Amino acid sequence: MHYFVYILLSKKDNKLYVGCSNDVSKRIKEHNSGKVFATKNRRPFVIIHTEEFENKTDAFNRERYLKSLWSARFKKKILEEYKQNSV
Repeated sequence: MHYFVYILLSKKDNKLYVGCSNDVSKRIKEHNSGKVFATKNRRPFVIIHTEEFENKTDAFNRERYLKSLWSARFKKKILEEYKQNSV
């Protein structure tokens, strides 16, 4: 089974959310329908980045890194690319 790390952009507050799932489309629907406590007040979301992993451990390690301050430059770059491509 493959796992995915994803980055969502909140259209409400323009902040990012990082998550991990084995079914990204289902998970995004849960975020946008208010079923995820951590994001229910920040809807709607659009997906701006995904990464695929062979196993759960690697995916969760990557998620942990992306949620850390060390990844701020990477996330800023992803956000800038998304904004440039969506104009």
